[in-house]
Amino acid sequence: MKALLVAENRDGKLLASSYELVAFAQQLGADSSMFLVGSENALPQYDGTLYLADSGKHSEYNPAVHKQLLLEVIAKEQPDLVVFSHSSYGWDLAPRVAVALGAAQVSEVVEVVEGAMVVPTCNAKLRRQINVKTGKTVVSLQSGAFCLSEDPSGTPIVEKIDTETASQIVFEGYEEAEAGGVDLSKAEVIVSAGRGIGKPENMPIIEGLAKALKGEYGASRPVVDSDWVDHGRQVGSTGQTVSPKLYVACGISGAIQHLAGMKKSEYIVAINTDKDAPIGEIADVLIVADLKEFVPLMTAKLLA
Repeated sequence: MKALLVAENRDGKLLASSYELVAFAQQLGADSSMFLVGSENALPQYDGTLYLADSGKHSEYNPAVHKQLLLEVIAKEQPDLVVFSHSSYGWDLAPRVAVALGAAQVSEVVEVVEGAMVVPTCNAKLRRQINVKTGKTVVSLQSGAFCLSEDPSGTPIVEKIDTETASQIVFEGYEEAEAGGVDLSKAEVIVSAGRGIGKPENMPIIEGLAKALKGEYGASRPVVDSDWVDHGRQVGSTGQTVSPKLYVACGISGAIQHLAGMKKSEYIVAINTDKDAPIGEIADVLIVADLKEFVPLMTAKLLA
């Protein structure tokens, strides 16, 4: 099996998510090559062929041009898989490439099981294995789902590529999202609420524990989507990425989207009624209990 990994460059720097593509290829046991619209000054640490287009000429975002560059590399490499990060770049470019190739597209892959790709379903409550029937497959990987077991290393064999494809798009630059709410990335202690809190009236339980620990409170996406907590306190791949000294996950099952935002916490305590909840796989301590009973008791002890 061969995989073409589509790395990403932003503001002249290689994104770390590019190495998640390498980890995915390794788990599949696939031979890989890499594609990048970037700079010779920011090459990946990677053992393999790197097809490099100049971002100075083709810009960091130009889907028509980048698609053409990719199609030319695909024609040469003939990969079985074309692999993107599930990012704004991947969301835009992957479907264009899939349509051009007449290939199946599998989005948000979170795991590989016996060679089959696994994606979340039913709001990440369930997972399903995907089998495709097309000769080539375009894939996007959920952020944080795949990690190298060791630090990246190697020096790529660079093969420069170019195209004169015209485009009506002019890339002006990046615009920072408007800041809102508290900056959880600076908090040393975070207590987060998940679906397990049951109803918005139970949020003070989480806020009380956070205050007792002299920290901040956060929430998973389902809680935010239900308008129980302001979006500025969301932790996860579509919220804030945090790495506090202590992270307390209350009623959070552990969907990969949430884990991607907090798994670098120094110490993780999970409180959940389900002893088999995925959060238990990364938690330092898993407390099997009803948070609505346990958290108030814990808070009272801390304040005593």
